[in-house]
Amino acid sequence: MHELLVLHGDRRQRVTEALGMSFFRIKALRRVARGPIALRDLAGELLTDRPYTTLVVDDLAERGLVERLPNPSDRRSKLVRATEAGLAAAAEAEHILGTPPPAMYGLPPGDLAALDRIVDRILTEPADEGEPPSPPPSGGPGEL
Repeated sequence: MHELLVLHGDRRQRVTEALGMSFFRIKALRRVARGPIALRDLAGELLTDRPYTTLVVDDLAERGLVERLPNPSDRRSKLVRATEAGLAAAAEAEHILGTPPPAMYGLPPGDLAALDRIVDRILTEPADEGEPPSPPPSGGPGEL
């Protein structure tokens, strides 16, 4: 699975090369493209500190991808909003990140349906924070 997703389908590398910026900056831009957000809230959503978020937003602003606006509900803070160029770059990032690895194109419909069910199950089942389960024996039915 690691080989498929990381080595043969590393979308993070492709999107950083296409947009010419770090994946963290792309992540920030994608969030800002969803709607204006206060800088402190952006820092919270990105799980980083405010000074670093300020540097990231400064860089995105210098590239013409975001702009700062007065926050109508708090004069002491600013909102960050994507510009037209920022919306276009975020849309390109979403397209790249949403494109499946080429190896998936040739899979039969039944295999794609099974993969879809497996991914859905992984995403919807609550994560068990305890010990990870033991892997199935090599060569067993759970091996991809």
